[in-house]
Amino acid sequence: MSDATPILHMFAPQKHMSPFDVNMAADAGFKVIVPYINVELGEVTPLVQDAIFSRPPEYGKRTGVFIGGKDALLALDMMKAAKEAIVPPFELSVFADPAGSFTTAAGMVACVEKLLKEKHNRDWNGTTVAIFGATGVVGFASAVIAALEGAKVKMVAHRGIERVVKTAEAAKERFGVDLEPVPGETPEQKAAIVKDAEVVFAAAAAGVEVLSAAEMGDASKLLVAADVNAVPPPGIAGMELFMNGEQLLGCEKALGVGPLAIGDIKYKTQAGLFKQMLASDGTVHLDFRDAFALARSLVS
Repeated sequence: MSDATPILHMFAPQKHMSPFDVNMAADAGFKVIVPYINVELGEVTPLVQDAIFSRPPEYGKRTGVFIGGKDALLALDMMKAAKEAIVPPFELSVFADPAGSFTTAAGMVACVEKLLKEKHNRDWNGTTVAIFGATGVVGFASAVIAALEGAKVKMVAHRGIERVVKTAEAAKERFGVDLEPVPGETPEQKAAIVKDAEVVFAAAAAGVEVLSAAEMGDASKLLVAADVNAVPPPGIAGMELFMNGEQLLGCEKALGVGPLAIGDIKYKTQAGLFKQMLASDGTVHLDFRDAFALARSLVS
């Protein structure tokens, strides 16, 4: 209904809601934005039902819940709880993007996919992908997106393989994809992983070089490398901020995708999903798969 005020309830499991996400929601058109902090999973149901039962059913499409945080699996659990709390005809829209990771991952995978198609006449099916920073929110989301598209994904463990094994098990249980945990704690292990990879995603912490020039030196199969780290030094040696298909220094044929090229698509994707919540004729439920669909359309 056009005269219903667009209201967004923003749930953060930690003590702060990201100012980035608040700004994005405001610029997308939400008029009332209310952050909720330290939200626990068990609190999602009563919060959602307070939001839906306090407005007429036809206002539901102008009511939204955004789920932030820094934990991909918790965000997905909170999204599930929010959807299950809905009592038709009282409804609302839900969008999960913890730490901006779902839209960042979507942007990275979409940018790399475009280069694979245009420069190497390839798609994801059967492509070997190595993900550094695999236990982080961006690493997890990009791994699942690529695997759902048919890639053979290796999740690189930089500090013990147990955490990566648990992440791979969660991905299998929730999305039916097979992710391969591999040890990558030593320079020799990382060099061997890169040597066998056709695509590399660097999604580790900001300001940390995860792949040195020496470790990238024998990447004869590598087609595209992408790095989301915008804080010097780059996550991949030789990567530049604005790279978007240029030759990666020191590699035989690999093309680079830098953090600001990815960030441009990430920004447009997150803005676009907020706008979808407002423009839809009904309610929508948006996660990293919806983010990838939009990012893919933006790069093409």
